[in-house]
Amino acid sequence: MQIQEALDQYLVQLEGDGRSHHTVHQARRHVRMLAVWVGATDIAAIKHEDVARFLASDIVRKRADGKPRKPSSGNSLRSSLRAFFSYAHASGLAPTNAARLVRRATCAPARPRALSDADCAKLMAALATATSPAEKRDRALFTVMLRCGVRVGSAVAVEVPDLDLASGEMRLRRMKNGDEDLVFIPDDVVPLLREHLGERTSGPVFPARGGSRLSTRVVGKRLEAWAKRAGIEQRVYPHRLRHSFGMRVFERTGDVLVTARAMCHRSIASTAVYARPGAGRVRDAVAAP
Repeated sequence: MQIQEALDQYLVQLEGDGRSHHTVHQARRHVRMLAVWVGATDIAAIKHEDVARFLASDIVRKRADGKPRKPSSGNSLRSSLRAFFSYAHASGLAPTNAARLVRRATCAPARPRALSDADCAKLMAALATATSPAEKRDRALFTVMLRCGVRVGSAVAVEVPDLDLASGEMRLRRMKNGDEDLVFIPDDVVPLLREHLGERTSGPVFPARGGSRLSTRVVGKRLEAWAKRAGIEQRVYPHRLRHSFGMRVFERTGDVLVTARAMCHRSIASTAVYARPGAGRVRDAVAAP
């Protein structure tokens, strides 16, 4: 059986296991890289030496522009191959697990790429100039994403009945791992949402033209346009708003558990990357008698 055929079966298994769209897409992309590299080779004939040579090749070590890939990118690929070949062995598609010796490279977790306070202020000032219905929707959407830390996929999936503005709560029914959770809406954001909703009682909170659901791709493009309008020089993509939220919550509280709850993390390990106190707090701690 060729790798592509085994991959097709593996992707069905991932979907059956309830894995997220992101996980399925990443597995497809990573295993296809290996399939292209090894060519027409039966999966049963692939040995751990082949996997090692692939991981040491330029296709893994370097980007398309020739620059080195980040260690974290290589680790994502290693994890995908380990999971794929473990499945291939367990399902009888391969006599051995060709990735059994693969280990993740040791590297520090990437620091969240948050917006600076100045850039956040620029973005909010630009959004405050919204005049058209689409711009006002954008203002409400990006304010919620920045102030509540909601992922873009969760934000576009929120329906009007999911909001309880009297209590300042928002129910998220589409999350990274298929879970549901509750986030809290700041008091000063509630009036903005009330104005945005008007008399609507159903449908997406942040609809596209015609009332359909916005796509995450469109949200990303509109955010980039607003960032350019605000005079922000660095690239701004939706997840940077979530990073900014996480950094701000930890800086205010210094509490990893509070930050984890605010971000709806299932594991403290996911929150640890935000637990980086500022230089002033460290200096005070060192100077204390």
